[in-house]
Amino acid sequence: MTANDPQHFTITVDGLQMYYEKYTTNATPDSPTIVLIHGFLSSTFSFRRLIPLLTQNFNVIAIDFPPFGKSGKSKKFVYTYENIATIVVKLLEHLQIRKCILAGHSMGGQLCLHIMKQRPELVEKGVLLCSSSYLDRSKWTIRMFTYMPFFPSYLKRWLAKKGVKENLLNVVYDSSMIDEEMMNGYEQPFTNSRIFPGLARLIRHREADLSPEQLQQINTECLLIWGSEDRVVPLQVGKRLNKDLRRSKLIVLDRTGHLIPEERPDQIYSYIKRFLVDSSTESLSY
Repeated sequence: MTANDPQHFTITVDGLQMYYEKYTTNATPDSPTIVLIHGFLSSTFSFRRLIPLLTQNFNVIAIDFPPFGKSGKSKKFVYTYENIATIVVKLLEHLQIRKCILAGHSMGGQLCLHIMKQRPELVEKGVLLCSSSYLDRSKWTIRMFTYMPFFPSYLKRWLAKKGVKENLLNVVYDSSMIDEEMMNGYEQPFTNSRIFPGLARLIRHREADLSPEQLQQINTECLLIWGSEDRVVPLQVGKRLNKDLRRSKLIVLDRTGHLIPEERPDQIYSYIKRFLVDSSTESLSY
């Protein structure tokens, strides 16, 4: 098996299907385990360039959190950060993972923060890649619209109208990197129409991001990596998060947008490797 040949699994957790990929290519059973959590409107595909690097030193588990990717799209599940974080924790418990490094991109970073808050003993260290932070809950008018029968169809038409290329242009700095393979990979999960009712429920249920007071209570060592040209979660958010997380270090990548696992996998791998072999973020020299 190569790093591009993962083991694919789908298991049922609390009645909801959870899809994950497991990579153990060059690592040993005793190597640290990194758990990758993707961002909004994405899937494990977003880590495709980072995973082959990580597997040189680490066991890697990449998760599609519901309703995205190949995980369940339940019309009954309540899609709050807290509930999604809880079901990810239950998946890790099923896999008998007692300690891991959490790495999340964008919305996945906010989920990592919720897991650190819920189960600090589970998370050895955290890596936050352009992490969603300080967002309020969706306005009540939008939440009300999600109850309308036509809303999932509206979401489908809206995303189709924008098109996958336009969405990608908004999240990368260098547009020349967008090719057919990349567009197909990010478009594929949305060919399943069941995602749209789930997405409507996520918009309805998603609570506000963790408050500064809640962030300040997190004691997990965190490495924050941000793109200087991030238009989705601007660098100022990363700087604020760096202040609120008591034990954190912020790295800024020049000429880089929001989709940093695609844009700068080699640099991210290098920083993660150094972060995980050092016992203190304060002593890291970048």
